[in-house]
Amino acid sequence: MSIDRIKKSREKHTQLFGEGTGVGATDPDFQDISRHFIFGEVFYQGNLEDKMRELITLVVLATAQTLPQLKVHVGGALNAGLTPVEIKEAVYQCAPYIGFPKTVNALNEVNEVFKGKGIALPIESQKTTDEKNRFEKGLAVQVTIFGDLIAKLRQDAPANQAHLQDYLSAFCFGDFYTRNGLDLKTRELLTLCIVSAMGGCESQVKAHVQGNKNVGNSKEIMISAIIQCLPNMGFPRTLNALACVNEIIPEN
Repeated sequence: MSIDRIKKSREKHTQLFGEGTGVGATDPDFQDISRHFIFGEVFYQGNLEDKMRELITLVVLATAQTLPQLKVHVGGALNAGLTPVEIKEAVYQCAPYIGFPKTVNALNEVNEVFKGKGIALPIESQKTTDEKNRFEKGLAVQVTIFGDLIAKLRQDAPANQAHLQDYLSAFCFGDFYTRNGLDLKTRELLTLCIVSAMGGCESQVKAHVQGNKNVGNSKEIMISAIIQCLPNMGFPRTLNALACVNEIIPEN
């Protein structure tokens, strides 16, 4: 790594997190390695804005339940220019995939940072559905993302499991994907990162690679997003996710 890149990695780290953060006092070698890799190499891969990089980092840390690091990155996300609404919506987006308890754990960290910075809670609601229309609107979003596949999945579902398809439409998509605060392309990209970070979910990763393609996220954007996950989920899950991308969208 060039001296200029090392300098810029330190500047980016300080810009997002301030001075004196991390494990530099006890493990300076380790902090140098991590800082140079994340901010001197990964941050230079692709054309993602810092705000998107921090959104991706937040959902991966929430998925991994690395809560102290999540708390630090909430501050970094605010410093990168993300709004409280965008941060909250990114964490909410995790719920259908990691479950309610882990999402609540993450929200507790977010709320602690917000309170420390004088951000009033609760923040404004981003709901666009109610009990009467959440299924209908969720199903419409599903079809937008996945097309005719949704009708086939609903038709082929065993009778004793058909209600799960209704849950997917009403809960996963009706309660979350329809919310304001983040657009559809961002939500689908974050979902790809969440299921990639979970590990062992390659079928869902492939489905969301296709979903991202359908909503207009290019292969280059997906690769950049998965690489942004790398420092927080490791090489095995990163390589598995990239293999899924390459299977669904082969190299020319």
